[in-house]
Parts: sequence; structure tokens; C-alpha cells
Amino acid sequence: MQTISIKKFADMTAKANKDVNREELIRALQASLAAKKNGAKCIVCGAPIWAAGSAVTGTNMCFTCTTGEADDSEDYEVE
Repeated sequence: MQTISIKKFADMTAKANKDVNREELIRALQASLAAKKNGAKCIVCGAPIWAAGSAVTGTNMCFTCTTGEADDSEDYEVE
């Protein structure tokens, strides 16, 4: 998984999804990253959460439980 800044991730996401409010997404990303750093676990399997995905979906889940994929090499995680 590649790391990316919160602001860059928010910019990319808002550009690709015109209905996304960039400032709200930044707040959600900050909260999700803080939760991950404080040990938040996936509600499905108990693995550490994927902060970027959890912020977008509003649910604390890991990458695999969010996407159904095991290979996260092409995806981002906020730092």
C-alpha cells in the first residue's frame, strides 16, 4: 500500500467524485487516521482499519473487508 498525505488524497478523491465535499472528507480522514493510530479494528475481521477507506465509507473496516481484494499494492493509505 502506498502512503499519501490527507490533503492529496482528498484532492484526488474530490476531483474524481464531484459530489464529495473536500473539507468534510479531510475531517473524516483525520478522524479515521487518529482512530487507526489509537488501535481501531475492522468491525468484520478485527484487523487494523484502512483509514482512507474507512473515512470514505464511514465504517471502520480493513482494506480486504472494504474492497473484497487481498492485494493493496495499487491503493493508498493516508499518513
